[in-house]
Amino acid sequence: MATKLPKNYAPSAKEKYMCAKHKAYFGRLLEEWKKELAIQNDKILFNELDDNDISADAVDQATSQTGKALEMKTVNRNKKLITKIDNAIKKIKDNTYGYCQETGEEIGLKRLIARPIATLTVEAQERHEREEKVFADN
Repeated sequence: MATKLPKNYAPSAKEKYMCAKHKAYFGRLLEEWKKELAIQNDKILFNELDDNDISADAVDQATSQTGKALEMKTVNRNKKLITKIDNAIKKIKDNTYGYCQETGEEIGLKRLIARPIATLTVEAQERHEREEKVFADN
């Protein structure tokens, strides 16, 4: 049975980490975020084509094409985020959500509230970024 949350519920460090309320909160948060991204993608992808594209001058066409390229980047970014959200939802279901994929330590409520798709603790993320920078510099 799904855990019923009070309307303005926010996870608390006073509660057991990743208790049923925490999982329900983050599950709801992730589902809502996923829905928003899907709506945004639909608006972009199913937007009516500008009638001006055919008859517009070269500058207007270039501006329109630049805008469409930016919109497609947004759609691709949203698709990647949706994949990460789906992975986070799977982790909630298999009871691994909220734990660092490298160390197994608790990621922490503050970090998850700020970035619900986080898979690493702040320390592990910083270490990962330092290693990427060293590798990129070589």
